[in-house]
Amino acid sequence: MLDLLQTVVITVVTLAVLVAVHEFGHFWVARRCGVKVLRFSVGFGKPLLRWQDAQGTEYVVAGIPLGGYVKMLDEREGEVPDEQLHMAFNRATPARRIAIAAAGPAANFLLAIFAYWLVFLNGVSGVAPIIAEVLPGSLAERAGLERGQEIVAVDGVDTATWETLQMQLLERIGESGELTITVKTPNSALEYQNSVYIDRWMQDVDEPKPLDELGVSLFVPELLPEIGELVSGGAAARAGLQVGDVIVAVNGESLPDWHSWVRMVRASPGQPMALELLRNGVTMRLTMTPERKLEDSGTAVGFAGVGVALPEWPESMRREV
Repeated sequence: MLDLLQTVVITVVTLAVLVAVHEFGHFWVARRCGVKVLRFSVGFGKPLLRWQDAQGTEYVVAGIPLGGYVKMLDEREGEVPDEQLHMAFNRATPARRIAIAAAGPAANFLLAIFAYWLVFLNGVSGVAPIIAEVLPGSLAERAGLERGQEIVAVDGVDTATWETLQMQLLERIGESGELTITVKTPNSALEYQNSVYIDRWMQDVDEPKPLDELGVSLFVPELLPEIGELVSGGAAARAGLQVGDVIVAVNGESLPDWHSWVRMVRASPGQPMALELLRNGVTMRLTMTPERKLEDSGTAVGFAGVGVALPEWPESMRREV
């Protein structure tokens, strides 16, 4: 219920901001085109707040924040005094009427630019692309990349995070020539440039995975078999598992990491699994039967309805871009 209320509040506030900016666009341009604005309303229904400026425009904040409007002086909507005819919307030139009509969407477009500028001004968090493994015979091995190195640039463009590295590698899809990768070792400012030749790289690949094609895997902290989230009504929730539980063993077989847990669950659709877990330091035993689900290939796999508790990244690997 709290999540629903939060969603409703965020939606209403967001819509109110969008409407206010949109209508302000119409209002601002109408004023500058010499058209008189009678009312500027954010929301519909009964007015909650209302006031008037020196130019006779009434400002209204109404109770239903699902829209808004700008009402302009117009002979088509009522009688207009002779001395105000020059300020009527219908008397404005076609160019001015077009400008007034287009100003609302233009204001929202400018709002989007401002919002993204604000987000990126504050910075985007990411994780440094540090090589965990280099596959034998891969492009990465031929380029001389080594485990533990940080990839700091591709073709001279900085790659401070996983995301920027992926995007820069994707820029080379279908191309041939030298791919230049700049790396550095931990605790060192020295950088080394490595090059490898690519030939129509990933051109015929339906779903390009540039790191796999390059032949590297990046470092991630060890994922322990600890429950971070539960799907309501899922197999794990029905069995009595809770967030924070650490799964120690399944059917008497110890679990070294989260990937082992996923593998065993997928291999046990509809089959009871005897779980040994730690909850607040106390050993417990439960039985869970994974749900049976079919993949696109038709293969049946087990599904527990749980998510992993994500580990903290080392401070030395965090990046702000």
